[in-house]
Amino acid sequence: MNTRGRVTIPTDMDIIEDTIRLSRQWGADAVRDCDGTDFPVELTDAGLKVYSTYYTTRKDNAWAKANPDEIQQMYLMTPIYTASQDALRIPLMKGLYRDMLTPNTRDDITRWWEVIDRSTGEVVPTSGWHYDEAAGEVVIRSIPFHDYTASFLAYIMWDPVHMYNAVVNDWKDVEHQITFDVRQPKTHAFTMERLRKFIQDHPYVNVLRFTTFFHQFTLVFDELAREKYVDWYGYSASVSPYILEQFEREAGYPFRPEYIIDQGYYNNQYRIPTKEFRDFQAFQRREVAKIVKEMTDITHECGKEAMMFLGDHWIGTEPFLEGFQNLGLDAVVGSVGNGSTLRLISDIEGVSYTEARLLPYFFPDTFHEGGDPVKEAKVNWVTARRAILRKPVDRIGYGGYLKLTLDFPEFVDYVESVCNEFRELYENVKGCVPYCVKRVAVLNCWGKMRAWGCHMVHHAIYFKQNYSYSGIIEALSGAPFDVQFISFSDIKENPDILKDIDVLINVGDADTAHTGGEWWCDPEISSAVKQFVYSGGGLIGIGEPSAHQANGHFFQLANVFGVEEERGFTLGYDKYNWECRSHFITEDASDEIDFGEGKKNIYALEGAQVLVEREKEVQLAVNTFGKGRAVYISGLPYSFENSRLFYRAILWSSGDEASLHRWFSTNYNVEVHAYLENGKYCVVNNTYEPQSTTVYVGDGTSFELELKANQIIWYEIEA
Repeated sequence: MNTRGRVTIPTDMDIIEDTIRLSRQWGADAVRDCDGTDFPVELTDAGLKVYSTYYTTRKDNAWAKANPDEIQQMYLMTPIYTASQDALRIPLMKGLYRDMLTPNTRDDITRWWEVIDRSTGEVVPTSGWHYDEAAGEVVIRSIPFHDYTASFLAYIMWDPVHMYNAVVNDWKDVEHQITFDVRQPKTHAFTMERLRKFIQDHPYVNVLRFTTFFHQFTLVFDELAREKYVDWYGYSASVSPYILEQFEREAGYPFRPEYIIDQGYYNNQYRIPTKEFRDFQAFQRREVAKIVKEMTDITHECGKEAMMFLGDHWIGTEPFLEGFQNLGLDAVVGSVGNGSTLRLISDIEGVSYTEARLLPYFFPDTFHEGGDPVKEAKVNWVTARRAILRKPVDRIGYGGYLKLTLDFPEFVDYVESVCNEFRELYENVKGCVPYCVKRVAVLNCWGKMRAWGCHMVHHAIYFKQNYSYSGIIEALSGAPFDVQFISFSDIKENPDILKDIDVLINVGDADTAHTGGEWWCDPEISSAVKQFVYSGGGLIGIGEPSAHQANGHFFQLANVFGVEEERGFTLGYDKYNWECRSHFITEDASDEIDFGEGKKNIYALEGAQVLVEREKEVQLAVNTFGKGRAVYISGLPYSFENSRLFYRAILWSSGDEASLHRWFSTNYNVEVHAYLENGKYCVVNNTYEPQSTTVYVGDGTSFELELKANQIIWYEIEA
């Protein structure tokens, strides 16, 4: 086995010898700097490829201060205030970190700000309000007991990622890095010269790691420097009058702040996107692409590689949409919190290689007295490894401050084992499409634009309200399925798209972008899906699939799923279908299946088969519809046991129970992955405990196997 390569290690000025030592122990072939560190030139002769973090929008406060009109901006909305009389004063900066943001009064506020009567939804005319700059308040001629908000542009005076790093790492007396807008004329010209000068001044650098390009995902802090609002997909920090005037010329209609503000929801990915917001996103992608290509061309002209960090200022790049492959990037690197975020990187096409930053970051919030970085690393590796076995990244690495690891020798040794195992996996699976038992598609409003990232708010962060749904995406990330993500628009434009899949999945809460809301009232959509199932397709719904109150239904596909949700409108109808039965789907399940938060008030229609009910609320049910089959699940957090139940649900809904015992383990803690093109398969223990199982290979024959904790065993496929 190759014991060197495909690993990147961080460094700093005061850890040169340890960098060399650890690079040898971990088999690293590349070294990088990080935010808050400097690259020691002594390492240029260490035989390591050198990555340099390059910031296109910060680390030059002199320029930002000299050109205050081209500092980056974002749209913000105040909280909702209720008027008690005919005048209302709304403070703009209440609840916001003043060192980070300052209102933009340089441009015409009557054009770019907006006051809305939230009781009526109507815009308050500019003659009905003014800004008291001395007090920092918008003053409104109000209607008593109506609600109001003010939306405004603010300059970003402290880059939010730099601020986050400063707060987490307790940096003292650090200069706040101001963000400047590369889209605007003076800064655009300056940026291209600055890039050339950086490359000229750093001849030892092999790879420019752009962190990232121009627009930060939405990240706002409150008065106490705590995270106030975050949306990893948010576009609200990609605005300025200069940009919006360009948009107006292209779109052919005036821009409104509300197109971004969206009642204060900022068009997060749970919101069903409006036409105006989709227009704005498409415009931003095209404009961002032009300047990205300009920068990658300069990078290549100077003999360097261009790497994009999938994070920080990545908004507008959209790696899963058409055109990304034309940006000229050599590589993409991103942080990996679980299997879904691994696939978020590894499934990107149009680059020469992809790279994953494994957790934990070498930050003091983990590496402190009493901390347990080994535990975090083990959890991270097991979840990432499942996805790597389906679609590997080309490289792995770590970020942060390397010297923090020196007090944790057990962690250093564990990282060595991870690096060696990754190289072994890569050599066995790269370039080979693994065995896929079925073709499945996740249906939502975003489609491939949010592939592997749907139900994600802030990378892999847990939320009580969505873990019962994101568990489906996590299960798919390491499962033997050919997975795609399609939108309602895709079906409307081409209903035949459903002919290329076996099972359709709709997961989430009612009236969100993930389930579709009003899209299900479009008969072209609902009829196409019904016809797909009726003709023999499989359908799986989790949570409130197809839910939108209309036309005598809440679940618009109630007759397909065989279940409906009681919302008070059908209390007069008695419900009798509660008898639970054993089923193929639940054969591996324990007596207490974990449905997470689940859903209340779900009942089965006549003819459906209930598999699990609790206190007269259906948790799991199946139904036949024509030649096809549908499965309803109230929620399914990620676990090895739930992944097995979901695997069985896909096989049953597609009418192919007979394929269960192919490349299969009877123990759901153990998985089998086959690579027919390479003539190999592996059996992997996903736990840190010994496991025993029966392994079925492709022809249905089996053998017994004992595995050590976390062990992977590779086999040759016999002809």
